[in-house]
Amino acid sequence: MSKTRLEHIQRFYQLMDKLEQKVGGKRLLAKCDGRMGWPKRGVYFFFEPGELRSNSGEGPRVVRIGTHALKSGSKTTIWKRLSQHQGVQKDGGGNHRGSVFRLHVGTALINRDQWEDQIASTWGVGSNAPKDVREAEKPLEQAVSQYIGNMPFLWLEIGDKAGPESDRGVIERNSISLLSNFCDQSDPIDPASDSWLGNYAKSDDIKQSGLWNVNHVSECYDPHFLDLMERYVIAM
Repeated sequence: MSKTRLEHIQRFYQLMDKLEQKVGGKRLLAKCDGRMGWPKRGVYFFFEPGELRSNSGEGPRVVRIGTHALKSGSKTTIWKRLSQHQGVQKDGGGNHRGSVFRLHVGTALINRDQWEDQIASTWGVGSNAPKDVREAEKPLEQAVSQYIGNMPFLWLEIGDKAGPESDRGVIERNSISLLSNFCDQSDPIDPASDSWLGNYAKSDDIKQSGLWNVNHVSECYDPHFLDLMERYVIAM
């Protein structure tokens, strides 16, 4: 175990504690709507019931990090991205073709719970699907909405311009790289529990990293991102 990485992870979670105080506590996605005073832009950090830190301290561990508007000129807001993960509140459905988070969770549910072939064979196929396919997939979309909806999360306001080199992008990718156990399989820090749903994911990146992320899990992190992150937490 890298002592330096461990110390950086401990500092990361110290910042999570400060952020939680700043925003008044974690929220459950299932209980959120667009009228809750969201910032225009930011980074979000999902936790998951039953997933706890073990090496770096006590408390829940972060299982997914995300942001939005990483293409120049993008108008996507943080709530727009969160609502894509949340699904449709009216009937509990959703669109996994518009949320890679939903896609990965749904695939893991298929593998764990052995969903019928009619659903499993079309899940994740194409960027769109005809109405009959979407109707057949609806029970799984509802299961995904319920699962993700029960995940507490925090959000960090970062109102910089859209683009790949934004501070949001820097904090997102370095947070993922820091927390990922992809490159430390023999001596992981805060590994996923044996019962973690992500262990059933199709992607080895998810299973080996312990995160519901694929991008950046095998990259090296720059510890200076923690200084940048701290400045935004203090400014909240």
